[in-house]
Amino acid sequence: MKILIGVDGSASSLDAVRMVGRLVDPSRDEVAIYFSPMELEKRLLGRSRRIIDGAAAALFEEACSLLPGGFAKPVEMIASSKSAAVGLLEAAAGWHANLLVVGARGHGSVEHFLLGSVSRAVVHGANLPVLVVRGTPSVDRGPKTLVCHHPASGATIAALLGRLRWPDTTAGSVIGVAESMLAGPLPSWLEKTVRDPDTAAIADAWQQEHDKDVAAIAGSLSAFQATLPAAFRSQAPIIVMGNPGEQILTRSRQDGSDLIVIGRTPSDTLTRWLLGSTSEAVLTNAVASVLIIPVEKKA
Repeated sequence: MKILIGVDGSASSLDAVRMVGRLVDPSRDEVAIYFSPMELEKRLLGRSRRIIDGAAAALFEEACSLLPGGFAKPVEMIASSKSAAVGLLEAAAGWHANLLVVGARGHGSVEHFLLGSVSRAVVHGANLPVLVVRGTPSVDRGPKTLVCHHPASGATIAALLGRLRWPDTTAGSVIGVAESMLAGPLPSWLEKTVRDPDTAAIADAWQQEHDKDVAAIAGSLSAFQATLPAAFRSQAPIIVMGNPGEQILTRSRQDGSDLIVIGRTPSDTLTRWLLGSTSEAVLTNAVASVLIIPVEKKA
């Protein structure tokens, strides 16, 4: 796997390097460090070229020190005079990267305002998986990782996760969300009105739909889990009901997840406008790092 990491000297970009260091296999993977001299010049406004070049060399050296040793191919340095997001996307295409990694400064509306957002622009402009890093897990354990399942993205997610190196101490779990309008336990407002045959029939249909959805998701999740690396097969799949974005975010916070893995499936403009995008909601509001994996739309 070829992994391109964007750095700018900020703490968040160095966290991105640290995260890659936890998941990379030096014996088979290649890593390149990308930075924009133009961005560095903004930080060192008015300084001489010698100082800027020295700072660039020091930044590359610092990034390399955060990665494990023993790479079969030396870590590369890629520089571009383009703006951060444009340069990263062009570098990823030119270097034929399989994964693009960037750091994020905070989350939610604050990140959107501060970054403008480089991470968001990269996610929307890339046609390859993007890992947006928010901090790194403690060095004495593997990342607590929540993998989101959807039938359209399952195979693509499994393929990418299988190419990463997951520490033995990784706590991996899988979640699936039932989105049906009737998916959920019988609501109290309906339960209280179950008196006449017609209302009782509605309640019965509701419960049957709920049970059907749970059974279908359970089977789908088990099959998906079997395709994932061993780190994700020890815990029972998680089944929740309701809005996917809200449920994924709630569970990730409850579990203290370090990383959320989610597919980005194509949808038409009207659907995005009316319902929003689950991956967008997770990226915007998650406290954890987010790995977004695009899925090609089938003809």
